[in-house]
Amino acid sequence: MKKILVSTALLAGVLSYAGGFRVSLQGVKQLAMAHTSAHAEDASVAFFNPAGMSFIPSKLSIVAGGFGASNKVTFQNLNTLQSTSTDNPMGTPLYAAVAYRPIENLSVGFSFSTPFGSTIEWPSDWEGRELVQKLELKSFYFQPMVSVKLAPWVSFGASYIYAKGKVDWDKAVTQFGGELNIKDEKASGSGYGFGFYFRPDPKLDVSIAYRSPIDMKAKKGTATFQFPSAAIYPLLGLDPSTGQDKFTATLPLVEEYTIGLTYKVTPKWLISADFNYHGWERYSKLTLDFANAPVGNQPDPTVLVAPKNFRNSKTFRLGTQYAFTDMIFGRLGAYYDESPYTDDHFIPETPSFNTYVITGGVGFKLKQFGVDLAGGYALPQSRDVRNAAIGFNGQAKAQAFYFGLGLSYNPF
Repeated sequence: MKKILVSTALLAGVLSYAGGFRVSLQGVKQLAMAHTSAHAEDASVAFFNPAGMSFIPSKLSIVAGGFGASNKVTFQNLNTLQSTSTDNPMGTPLYAAVAYRPIENLSVGFSFSTPFGSTIEWPSDWEGRELVQKLELKSFYFQPMVSVKLAPWVSFGASYIYAKGKVDWDKAVTQFGGELNIKDEKASGSGYGFGFYFRPDPKLDVSIAYRSPIDMKAKKGTATFQFPSAAIYPLLGLDPSTGQDKFTATLPLVEEYTIGLTYKVTPKWLISADFNYHGWERYSKLTLDFANAPVGNQPDPTVLVAPKNFRNSKTFRLGTQYAFTDMIFGRLGAYYDESPYTDDHFIPETPSFNTYVITGGVGFKLKQFGVDLAGGYALPQSRDVRNAAIGFNGQAKAQAFYFGLGLSYNPF
């Protein structure tokens, strides 16, 4: 039983670090229009499709922004009717980008973003404490990129992605009256992105982009056990003075395909739509190799392999913008985001729901400067949890909202 409790918890914590869900908060203007991508007014297009830099009106464009993201998850055990809710702190995703066109048909740029990460905090004594009490995730993407205009109506762009990340996760080991913290601050990986951006007509923009999977390599992860009795540590091959063990793992982040369209119905009114496809089936299994702890399920007892039944998922987005004047813009949008797993694979470490999101915002343009405000309200669909593998059954509900402030500067 000891081996099952420890193994399940470690897998859940590391999986969430790999990004059990995608956080769509990489542009304030984009969020207001359902986070659609075919917008090349400034450098915020760089994250979505590097090819879009070729169609930015100014030679130099700089953008930066941040979000507040609040969410609450409630789980109810349908046998006891006991209900438990999270007390999550506010998440603060950030982004920044710069694009510069040194010569007529060549643009270069750089994008910084935080596309994966959140914090979830359950009560320390709740019924799922052996799975998770608190989990903090952070990820950072650094993307240098280039775009070449192949013709007046089409461009090609590519980027290199360097990713850094952190996980800090607490859970209870109730069988021994102890706790476990798993932590890694130096996981990293690399990937790439590329895309084509088309403007066959002044009224129509088409964006086609691909972001590769990334294998995040954790080489110096630390698992720290705390037990009331020193006699327990030798059972796990641990030094009682530290209670620590090391682990290594390769953690896959998923690929993403995007097709986006923007059509200018009138000079003042445009409509945008996106389709995203996420390759979550990469999570067929997860392997961890511990230095000493015999918590594995392979011939080598320090190696732990677990199947993960994630599935590919899709997102559908629709947004619009209307220019009330040359300086004031109103925006609305809505999108539907599929969960990457079914009810019988629900996990409280990275709770995910089929979700409808309503978005809106305003933008102000003051000569070379732009200020954008956006908000979003999520309507996650409740789930009947039936995860027999971890003995987790009941009903899960959630609510979430987002708001953001973005700044842009196009000097020339």
